[in-house]
Amino acid sequence: MFEPKIPASTQTRIDGRLVEVAVRVSARARSYRLSLPHHGKPVLTVPRHGRWREAEAFLNRQTAWLAARLKRNAGPLPFAEGAEVPLRGVKHRIAGTGKIRGRVEALLVAEGPALLVPGEPAHHARRLTDWFKAEAQKDLEARVAVHAERLGVKVVSISMRSQSTRWGSCSSSGRLNFNWRLVLAPDYVLDYVAAHEVAHLVEMNHSPAFWATVKRALPDMERGRAWLKAHGRELMAYGVEA
Repeated sequence: MFEPKIPASTQTRIDGRLVEVAVRVSARARSYRLSLPHHGKPVLTVPRHGRWREAEAFLNRQTAWLAARLKRNAGPLPFAEGAEVPLRGVKHRIAGTGKIRGRVEALLVAEGPALLVPGEPAHHARRLTDWFKAEAQKDLEARVAVHAERLGVKVVSISMRSQSTRWGSCSSSGRLNFNWRLVLAPDYVLDYVAAHEVAHLVEMNHSPAFWATVKRALPDMERGRAWLKAHGRELMAYGVEA
């Protein structure tokens, strides 16, 4: 029987509408897999020796899962006046101060926790993003220092990034990169990612030895890891940078 060629993309019907799905052939994949990146179209991964008829059948069986995930995959959430955004796990409402100069402040006002942003409304998103990055840098420097001392490793630099799919990365030279959105999460989540990346300076892999190293740095690592798996996608939607 003729075996159809694996296409670069396909379509599936979700709640009455056609949804485009990217198709990727992977030499490392052992089975068919459907995933939904934080931003972008769904991806159907096919093993190198997979068959398109089997891949299509797998995709059709996953439509209910994909429909649920697409509903959860909210669009970008810009930092605008009146919007709510979490800071260290606590929702704050964004409010302009009406002043031209000043710095962003996190304060408890009559209506509840608020982020007070000076300057023109058109610049609020940029100013607030810059402030979040500075707060994330401060928090991560503190926690990285603790974990580096505990594991006996040297960190050369710590930088903030705005990746759409990653929370952190580590080079063998000791340079660590983190997603600034970690400061939006509860502090134990940021702490887990800090410990995770520092542990890579001991084990540059995800072997059992690596996870034992993370646990040595942060015995309560599972709490932050579980939160990130459950809610990480929600955080990625925040902050369309100007």
